[in-house]
Amino acid sequence: MMTADGYIQSLRNLGSRRAYAFGGKIDDLVDYPLIRPSINSVAMTYKLAEMPEYSDLLTATSSLTGKKINRFTHLHQGPEDLVNKVKMLRLLGTRTGACFQRCVGMDALNAMWSTTYECDRKHGTAYHERFKKYLTLWQENDWTVDGAMTDPKGDRASGPGGQTDPDVFVRVTERNDKGIVVRGAKVHQTGVLNSHEILVMPTQAMKPEEKDFALAFSVPADDPSLLYIYGRQASDTRKLEASKIDVGNINYGGQEAVVIFENTFIPWENVYLCGETDYAGMLVERFAGYHRQSYGGCKVGNGDVLIGAAQSIAEYNGAAKASHVKDKIIEMIHLNETLYCCGIACSAEGRKTPAGNYLIDMMLANICKQNVTRLPYEIARLAQDIAGGLLVTMPAAADFDQEETGAWCRKLFTGAPGVPVENRQRMFRLIENMTIGAAAVGYLTESMHGAGSPQAQRIMISRLADMEAKKKLARRLCGIEPDGLF
Repeated sequence: MMTADGYIQSLRNLGSRRAYAFGGKIDDLVDYPLIRPSINSVAMTYKLAEMPEYSDLLTATSSLTGKKINRFTHLHQGPEDLVNKVKMLRLLGTRTGACFQRCVGMDALNAMWSTTYECDRKHGTAYHERFKKYLTLWQENDWTVDGAMTDPKGDRASGPGGQTDPDVFVRVTERNDKGIVVRGAKVHQTGVLNSHEILVMPTQAMKPEEKDFALAFSVPADDPSLLYIYGRQASDTRKLEASKIDVGNINYGGQEAVVIFENTFIPWENVYLCGETDYAGMLVERFAGYHRQSYGGCKVGNGDVLIGAAQSIAEYNGAAKASHVKDKIIEMIHLNETLYCCGIACSAEGRKTPAGNYLIDMMLANICKQNVTRLPYEIARLAQDIAGGLLVTMPAAADFDQEETGAWCRKLFTGAPGVPVENRQRMFRLIENMTIGAAAVGYLTESMHGAGSPQAQRIMISRLADMEAKKKLARRLCGIEPDGLF
């Protein structure tokens, strides 16, 4: 398995990439101040795997090679693996307080494994064996792989084939005996600038006439045809300032970017779906199910951090003994553990797929994510309530050090006796960062839109609920259809 230091060095060893931020080219991705915190977050997925006390959660035995591997590259072999995944994600959330960016790849590989198997059985294609070879390399190299699903989509009223500009969907533009050429873009790509490889999937179910968009493939992240544009986050330029106090989370963060495929050639051995529109929807739904399960772990870990920050700032403010503050902290804990319950439940109820790996209970996974679209926002609101107005009006760290203003800042912003002013500054900024600033992308915006926005889960909940069975239960109990047992 790769070490944390080895991961960072492996990024340095990748070929140069055409990556841009704020209108300029990024020459050094690894040490660029806006990106390095997200690299540190990914590195934690390797660091904890090196530590014996976390081996059960962070590592697994490969079903392909029998070797010890990082769990982020693992095919789930039973409900225990699914539960351990959620526990692992919660642990990493507590260690980073941010998005650690490998979940999408892990969820994509499990969805791809079962979907390619079932597609081959129906259509006689060879996608599953191709993907098996790719996944073996993935495990042995311990890659970080960006799972790329979301297309820009353009006019939502029109499907992929009805767009004025076809580049708003990734599609095949050419097929030959060696492979395919693809063009288009993927947006909201979590950790793509920190990844070794990209695994592309269709963005939605496809109609028969949309076969050019029913597409799955892998490509090295340093392919020269790829163009990257870094996505802005709230308060992101604080990472460029000399003092790190105002950043809040001083070492870790997340990252999103646009990746553009400018006539990218993909050899057939790296193509895992190409025109089989009847399996595009299955791949999307299974990936979404796994990823909705993931949020019952990672967002709970982030919530643990925010609850700890809220309790700390209450103590620093001298307000921790107030009954209403105690009640708000209890409510934050209740909401956070409710999310965790959902993540564990959909894992424990997992089932074996025909391909051999395990799929979560899809209904409970969608319930998990529906709760995640709501409860972290209430946890964040309560944290802001407990923190108070200084969360958003406290002077910059530089003002605490300035000759004329510093003494006043240090005097006026003292809280409970014995608490250093700087500790209070740092805790305010951490709460600000997680509920308003850059980390709010990973904790709140991802909670709302990641793995599908709220309506996507409600559609699945409606589809998966066996309403006829529920109606039959009611008819039996009220005597319309008596069961004759008593």
